[in-house]
Formats: sequence, structure tokens, C-alpha cells
Amino acid sequence: MVSGTFLAIPGIASIILIVVVILLIFGGKKIPELMRGLGSGLKEFKDASGEEEKQEDTTQHQTHQKQQTHQKQHVKDEKQ
Repeated sequence: MVSGTFLAIPGIASIILIVVVILLIFGGKKIPELMRGLGSGLKEFKDASGEEEKQEDTTQHQTHQKQQTHQKQHVKDEKQ
């Protein structure tokens, strides 16, 4: 009977098993192509998440500037 913890903690045996299964499914020639696709997908994901953070920072900065301008205008109006 196979222990249920065989694949629970990735050891050398489970890594070898995973590599063998991947080789059997995709073949040796297809793996580099798959890795290039995976790499470009990860790069696109990082770029997209970076752009989203930049947009969020810009929006927060603009909101902060508007609030400061509004406060200055309010203080100016009270003085008059």
C-alpha cells in the first residue's frame, strides 16, 4: 500500500516522478517550447500587475492633490 504522504512533501522521489510523467506526456522536444511559453506568460503577468499598481498609485496621488487643493481653497474662502 502506498503511503498518502508520498507526494505531500516534495522530495527527490516525487520530483523524479513528476519529471518522468511530464516527459511521457509532452516528450523531450516539446518541453523547451512549453517553458518559453510559460516564461513569456509570467513576464506578461508581472508587467500587467506592475501597470495596475502604477495606475493605482497615480490615482491615489491625484486624489490627494485634489483634497489638498480643496482644503487650501476652503481656508482661503474662510479668510475672505
